[in-house]
Amino acid sequence: MSERIDFYTSSPAGMKALTGVHDYVSRCDLDPSLVELVYLRVSQINGCAYCIDMHTKALHKGGMPWDKIVLTQVWAEAGNWFSTAERAALAWAESLTLIAQTNAPDVIFTQMQAEFSNKAITDLTVAIGLMNAYNRLAISHRKLPDSAPRD
Repeated sequence: MSERIDFYTSSPAGMKALTGVHDYVSRCDLDPSLVELVYLRVSQINGCAYCIDMHTKALHKGGMPWDKIVLTQVWAEAGNWFSTAERAALAWAESLTLIAQTNAPDVIFTQMQAEFSNKAITDLTVAIGLMNAYNRLAISHRKLPDSAPRD
C-alpha cells in the first residue's frame, strides 16, 4: 500500500485549521494523557494504523505502562487499569465515534457529568471529533505509520 495524497501539502489551509483545533485541545484543561488515551481508542475503532502508532508511542513516552496501553481496546474488561474518569471518557469516545449506532446515550452522558465539568465534556467532545477527522484523512489518503517499512 502506498500513500495516495499528502494532505498537509495538498491542503495547507485546511490542515492549518485542524491544527488550530488540535492546539486548542492541547492547551485546554484536560489531562494530556486522558486526551491521548481517547485519541488512541477512537483510532482503534476507526482502524487508523497511522494514528494508533502515533498515540501508542505518545502514551508510552508519557509514562503510561505498556500493559495499560495494550488493554485500551478492551478497557471495559481490563479491571482496575482504568480510572472512573478514564472509563467515562472512553465510553463517551466510543459512543461519539459510533454515533450513528449509539446516538450518544443518556447513561454515558450521565457518567461524563459525574466525572467532568460541562467545559471538560465539551472539550473532550471537540477532541473526539478532531481525532475522527484526522482518522478519516489518514485512512482515506493511506497515510502509513511512521514506523512502517517503506517499499
